[in-house]
Parts: sequence; C-alpha cells; structure tokens
Amino acid sequence: MTVFSPVWKLTVNGTNYTNVTIANLSHGSGRTNIYTQPAASYIQAQIIALNGQTYNFAINDGLTLQIKNSSGTYVSLFGGNITDITTEVGATGSAGTEIRYTIVALGSLAKLTKQIYNSTLSQDEDGNQINILLSSVLSGKWTDIPAASTWSGYSVTETWANALNLGLGEIDTPGIYTMENRAASPDTVYNIAGLIANSAFGYLYEDNQGNIGYADADHRQTYLLANGYIDLTANNALGSGLRATTRSGDIRNDVYVNYGNNYGSQKIATSAASIALYGYKSESLNTTLHDAADAQAVADRYVNQRAYPYPVFDSITFPITSPELSNASRDSLLGIFMGMPVNIQNLPVQISGGQFEGYVEGWRWSTRYKELFLTINVSPVSFSQFSMRWNTVPVGESWNTISAILTWENATIVA
Repeated sequence: MTVFSPVWKLTVNGTNYTNVTIANLSHGSGRTNIYTQPAASYIQAQIIALNGQTYNFAINDGLTLQIKNSSGTYVSLFGGNITDITTEVGATGSAGTEIRYTIVALGSLAKLTKQIYNSTLSQDEDGNQINILLSSVLSGKWTDIPAASTWSGYSVTETWANALNLGLGEIDTPGIYTMENRAASPDTVYNIAGLIANSAFGYLYEDNQGNIGYADADHRQTYLLANGYIDLTANNALGSGLRATTRSGDIRNDVYVNYGNNYGSQKIATSAASIALYGYKSESLNTTLHDAADAQAVADRYVNQRAYPYPVFDSITFPITSPELSNASRDSLLGIFMGMPVNIQNLPVQISGGQFEGYVEGWRWSTRYKELFLTINVSPVSFSQFSMRWNTVPVGESWNTISAILTWENATIVA
C-alpha cells in the first residue's frame, strides 16, 4: 500500500503557484472514438485564496498544471491558454474573506481552428505536409520576435530550430502515404490537417505540456514494439460503472476510398465474411491520397481493422490517490498520453473475457477533497494496426512473451 496526496504546481504566465488550494478540477483530453480527430483539451479549476491573495490571471495567459509523482518529481497533466476567468466571494466573516478564482483553459489544438492557411501544399507524404501546416502556426519567424527581446533572454543551449517554438511537438515525418498537392484555398489549419490525417490513418494530438504532434499510421505499432504494454489491474479501478461496449456502428466491411484530384478516382475493399455475419456496413471516404496503390492499401487496412466488432471501454476509472494503487501504476497513469498501450487485467469475466489490450484514446481528470480520479476510454488494438506476418515479427520474440488470451484470428501483434 502506498499513501499518495496530490501536490500541485500551477504555472500561469511564467509564475509558479505551489502553495494553492485547487478544487473542483474538471478536465478532458483526446477523443471518444477512433473515427474523429481529437478536439482541443480543456481544464476548469477553482483556485481558492484562503488568505486573501490576489491572483492577476488574464485571458490568453499560458497555463500548465503539474502534480508530483511518487518519486517527488513534477509531471505535467495539462498545458494550454486561459479563456475564461471568474472571481467570486466564497465566504466572508470576521475571520476574513475567501476568494475563489475559477479559470477555464483550452489546449493548443484550439489554435489550429482559428488560423487560416491560404497557401499551397506540394505533393508529399502525410507527415511532411502536416509538418508544413503546423510549422506555419507554431514555429516563429523573425517578425514574430518581440522588439524588446535580447540574447540574454534565451538559454545558452538554444538552437535556431527551436528558438521560437510556439508549441510544435513530435511530428512523424515523412509519414506513410503520399498526399495530393493542394491549391491555395483558405481554410483552417485544423480542417486541412485533419483531412490529411484522416486520409492517412493518422491523428493529431496534444502532449501534456501543450505541444501539438502528429502520429502516422504506424506510430502505435512502432511504439508498442519498442516499449510494450502498460500493465494495469481492474482491481485498482472503481467497479461501479465499469463498462465496455461492442457497437454495430464500429463495423466497416464495404469501404470506398475516393482519392486523387477532386476525389476523382476510387478504390474498394470488401469483407464477404463480415457481410455474411453482420450485413453491409459501408462507408465512402474522401481522401487527399495521390497514388492508386496507397488508396487500395488504405481501403484494405480499413476493412481488415474494422470488419468485426470489438469491445470498447466507454469508461474505466482509476482512483489515483487510492493506497491500493502501486507507485509504478500510479506514475504510469499520471503520464497518460493518447495512444498509450495498456493491458488491463483482472476484469470481470463478463467484460472482454477478463482481460483487455488496447490504446488510450481519451481521458478525464477530476477531483474530490484530497482525491484525484482518472477516467479513460480505450480502443482495442485491432482497431489501430495490421496483423503481422511471420517475416515481420521481431527476431527477439519468444513464445513466453505472447499474451495467453491471443488467438490466431486476433493476432494483430505478438509483443
């Protein structure tokens, strides 16, 4: 058993607040399903000034929220910018007045919905095109540098590449699929990048520091091969409300991929076996794919991954402050990220047969007095990656590393 109490650090506009009371924390990040790009994360928190402090928070101030992990190191839970501030009197009397500041902040993906891109994009891989798009918003230019800036304001280890990074995170370049060129036409950076990502089985994401990244179609499988699953036990989760849902709406067994100039060409993939079981579940996708071979590969991948339904966690909640939670599991959950591979064991046998392997799609933080909770939704591994062939299995793989519940039908990955 390990006792854990939240120790917070709130940073607003470069000022650290470590001796603050944070109440009524509400947070959301990621996405609820694999068919959409994630929306901007958000956080709402109430800062209580018990000693009459005045906090000079302002709209657009940068905000990060951190918490100490089990080793006493601060880790980030959120990074973004303040959009709303409410100041109210909580209680007053002869002993003094309690002031409550309620702040709302949005994550960095919100920037992309407010920025118009009206330039061309050359034919290129998905990661390269998205890197150009995001750099247009998140990488500074000479004209962006404040006139009063001096050399002393920069770290001695700073490089030109990062000297004015405004939130550009890890981008998988060059990417997997070749995208069509784009003529100059005004649209938001979010819409353009989202269409490219959807076309290429990739996704945009925010990291916990507030940077925007892009994961290509092979990102998750590559990470899983290198790092393996985070093992969690449902014995540490809240039992009430624990649920997994299998949806007919997740099935795709007849897919039309439109590609090329003005979506003028088409490729089709079909699963006769799935149709025989579940009936036609068709979808037509407009993509910016350039090549016929890529369009067919995307259509095949779509059907191979979605022809059969799998249980999806609508909700599983871990009480982070529970003494039953090990330090290793707690620290892993504090470092949660979109696409984190998890192996959830000790589930009721009625839910996923008692064990579930998948990827984190979205999560929510919430608080009660001296308590912190994390609620996650997870998609099955089969929704994100292809089955591996014998000649692509890592040479170091051995039988004793393979999940005991793995079947040939579902052998998407063996690590």
